[in-house]
Amino acid sequence: MKIRHILATAVVLGGVMLVQPAALQAQGAAAPIRVQFAKGTSSKTIKTSIRGDQSKLYVVNVRAGQKLTVKLTPSNASNYFNITAPGAQQALFIGSTEGNSYTGVVPSSGDYKIDVYLMRNAARRNETSNYTLVIGARN
Repeated sequence: MKIRHILATAVVLGGVMLVQPAALQAQGAAAPIRVQFAKGTSSKTIKTSIRGDQSKLYVVNVRAGQKLTVKLTPSNASNYFNITAPGAQQALFIGSTEGNSYTGVVPSSGDYKIDVYLMRNAARRNETSNYTLVIGARN
């Protein structure tokens, strides 16, 4: 009887340990920010900051064949961004391996997601990064 109780407790605690990291990871996620260009312009400049495990998700609608340009100028060297195409499971661009500037002709129309984040080393130390993000789309 005691062994069954111990095993049941271990299973419950194991399940809690598996769920907890996902819940903690979601804490830094914010609601998506829709990026719209002012009439007559083809780019937008955003100046803001992130801290710790916080990230900011920008969504910009781009048409197939347009040139998408994204440039991040951070105050913290561990601040990067990723770009994900509409409906994609993997990132089109990964800033931590490719740098803080992207220019490319997009393959499909729809909402492209730009996720700005701090690498884990900086997030764990609750560091802050002030950044300027320039997003542009041209024919």
